[in-house]
Amino acid sequence: MTSHTALRLHVPEPTGRPGCKTDFSYLSVSPAGAVRRPPPDSPAFDTADLANSLVRVLDDEGRAVGPWAPAIHPERLRRGLRAMVKTRIFDARMLVAQRQKKLSFYMQCLGEEAIAVAHAQALQEGDMCFPTYRQQGLLLSRDDVPMSELICQLMSNERDPLKGRQLPVMYSYKRAGFFSISGNLATQVIQAVGWAMASAIKGDTKIASAWIGDGATAESDFHTALTFAHVYRAPVILNVVNNQWAISTFQAIAGGEGTTFAQRGVGCGIASLRVDGNDFLAIYAASQWAAQRARANNGPTLIEWVTYRAGPHSTSDDPSKYRPADDWQRFPLGDPIERLKQHLIAIGEWSEERHAQAQKELEAEVIAAQKEAESHGTLLDGRVPSAATMFDDVYKDMPEHLRRQRQQLGV
Repeated sequence: MTSHTALRLHVPEPTGRPGCKTDFSYLSVSPAGAVRRPPPDSPAFDTADLANSLVRVLDDEGRAVGPWAPAIHPERLRRGLRAMVKTRIFDARMLVAQRQKKLSFYMQCLGEEAIAVAHAQALQEGDMCFPTYRQQGLLLSRDDVPMSELICQLMSNERDPLKGRQLPVMYSYKRAGFFSISGNLATQVIQAVGWAMASAIKGDTKIASAWIGDGATAESDFHTALTFAHVYRAPVILNVVNNQWAISTFQAIAGGEGTTFAQRGVGCGIASLRVDGNDFLAIYAASQWAAQRARANNGPTLIEWVTYRAGPHSTSDDPSKYRPADDWQRFPLGDPIERLKQHLIAIGEWSEERHAQAQKELEAEVIAAQKEAESHGTLLDGRVPSAATMFDDVYKDMPEHLRRQRQQLGV
């Protein structure tokens, strides 16, 4: 009788835990400028190698090198740098406000600021983003979205444009192309593909941009979205932000061990890129490439942005329980703000003095916006939207049965 070795189940483990340094050798990193740039109209199968390599532009000296180096005016880079700094300051102050009980909950994008800010520069008016709760840079990089409005929404106060109906950080701005955030993970990806299909059916020129984290790619909606995007060649960019951790779960649990998340796009017949998510220039170039592809009816693109979630998953999380405290300082791709700052200094378009001055100006701007928002109430003082507003916006014209219910409530 043949004897067989007992079967074993493989459970992925992170390469670092509290008390020991993370071994980042699992992270495949290509040299800056080494990855080829195919034409945007290339067939999807011609991008298979790009799903394994890592598109990078900025080298260790802050120089822009290689075929992906974009032709971008320094003023746009300075604007991007300021938007990233503003986002980081905004996050820090809102984190403190949550600890002061002025809002109930907050989620930072510390270490990931470049992805949303640079991507926003590659989109056009009318395009629609379907984000997660860590793309506040899409809004903070715009001049037409007042910070005080965002803070009012966080504090669910009298001026909350969403009337207290959304959780903090789940913004909604139709006029800014920012679809309402959902707490149910992965739903936004299939919604984005459907929106993009509708745009094509109407013969419009607008594209969609969907956002998902590495952990949520394990949800079935993500795989359904890939199928529809491929079959109908939907004009959509599918952004997978691989920040290494889904709350306390390492990215390998979602399938990132021994492969890349970008390869999932290749398997579905979708053009796919794996990009340094801490390299502002690489993000801008890859986003432009994907947007150009979508607008030219060449189909969808899946982009895996490789980055690191530097802070807690949310204000309800303590990352020191599951990973080393110094992980971000040791992450091979560095700090996105520092990298773009050094590039601008290297080309003579920035300086340490200008950076310090900009930081002071942006801190003052955020503080002023916070004061304005707090004048309309915080979670501490109970100045929240009236209960009567729950009956608003359900129908265009309020029907009689809702009028009666509102009267019965006494509001």
